[in-house]
Amino acid sequence: MCMSILDRGVIAEQQLNTYGIITPDCSKTNGRNMSTWTWSNKRKVKVFGAPLESLQCHTDHGDVPRFLVGACTMLLEHTDEEGLFRITDSITRQKALRVQLDAGKEECLSTANPHIVAGLVKQFFRELPEPILPTELHDAFLKAQELTSEADRTAATLLLSCKLPDRNTSVLRYLFYFLHSVSKRSAENKMDSNNLSVVLTPNLLPPGEGTENMETNLKLQRAVIQCFIENAQDFGVLPQCLLEKVPVMLGGETSDPLPQDREENTLGQRAERAKKNLARFATWIHRTFGCAS
Repeated sequence: MCMSILDRGVIAEQQLNTYGIITPDCSKTNGRNMSTWTWSNKRKVKVFGAPLESLQCHTDHGDVPRFLVGACTMLLEHTDEEGLFRITDSITRQKALRVQLDAGKEECLSTANPHIVAGLVKQFFRELPEPILPTELHDAFLKAQELTSEADRTAATLLLSCKLPDRNTSVLRYLFYFLHSVSKRSAENKMDSNNLSVVLTPNLLPPGEGTENMETNLKLQRAVIQCFIENAQDFGVLPQCLLEKVPVMLGGETSDPLPQDREENTLGQRAERAKKNLARFATWIHRTFGCAS
């Protein structure tokens, strides 16, 4: 069954309403920065501080930037490194590596210090012109964490991931799948999903303006990121129980299939492509480290 990204968002929104969570339309978030992103900027900046739409993507991972794939691939060989993403290294060496990456020299990642590379991954997300998790959804993310049961909190948080623009979904699904792999080596690296959420939340879900309830909000924001790390395989994916109700929720009959979208940019085709990419990623992890993904 194929459906458009709009349908996916509508279905998630209807279910979120049952939790008392109202969400705005984020389908136009992608590309809104490109109008002010000049060609001179594109020539100067290759990785950091650029909109996702301007970055070169990896051929095997759809909309995922080449830098992120290269960095995560390198870091997968160092998932036993204690304090990965927490420990910082030389700021001078980090700046030097950043200059090389912005000059298009991605091969330098393979020999870099893993703590420096992890630091640059955080910096990459922190310096995006717009947060990778759209600002319009931040209040909804926090409200989802206030639901009574853990099952409802998890379900609502994952439903909110279905409201993201396609490109953001692809990038974050790849990132969280990678972070899930890092967390599974927490016995060695001391970085379980909770510790990873502590150091990554400011870069992925930055605090809003003002200081009111800052401490409480930060705790809720960390819970969002921890949920995504622990449930990476379900990020941006509608649960099966909702897919079975799709015709009714979209105003059709249960016996009638949805119209088939002939364009390549359909949820079904994108999900299948993402599934294949994640399968290759998982196979590589298993072959390299001898552990399940």
